Amino acid sequence: MPELLVDFITSLDGYGAAEGWPGWWGLEGPEYLAWLGEQPDDNTILMGATTYRLMSELATAGEPGTDVLAGRSKVVFSTTLTEPLAWPNTELVSRDPIEAVRKLKESGTRPLTTLGSLTLCRSLLNAGLVDRFRVGVFPVITGRTGRDRIYDGYPDVALDLVDSRTFDGRIQMLEYVPRVLAGPPQTSNADPSR
Repeated sequence: MPELLVDFITSLDGYGAAEGWPGWWGLEGPEYLAWLGEQPDDNTILMGATTYRLMSELATAGEPGTDVLAGRSKVVFSTTLTEPLAWPNTELVSRDPIEAVRKLKESGTRPLTTLGSLTLCRSLLNAGLVDRFRVGVFPVITGRTGRDRIYDGYPDVALDLVDSRTFDGRIQMLEYVPRVLAGPPQTSNADPSR
């Protein structure tokens, strides 16, 4: 069964973007960019309509790094977009994304990964469909200008670290296996005499 990876980049304070800041907060370095270029391209990219609109516009404008996405298989979940979609190799799915992703995992052969799409990622995690959670943490705090808070609306989640790496002496890449919790875990260290 193909794995589903939720993949984010974030500022240290949990924002996915910030007003006036360049992509990657201007901190993409040669090690990080080389690692991105080495990532397998056999996965299917999942995204929502907002991310599709943004990324396809960037690709059309020739934004560096978006050219590699043109040849990749992409699935967009939307009830507002209509076909034909301009970005090559993109399938539009207007039905329930949870059921569609469940079917992709059951009958597909390609790994699945998300691109942005905060609402979609939250829904997939809540449904128990996410196998791995990867976050690239950039060493900036964008409290005043930050937008797109990554974790708002998420359930409580325990994260078991399975991999970590530092790029260019500053960017932390952390990979976890997530477990959705019913609530905060009970502490077993409590003093029974109190």
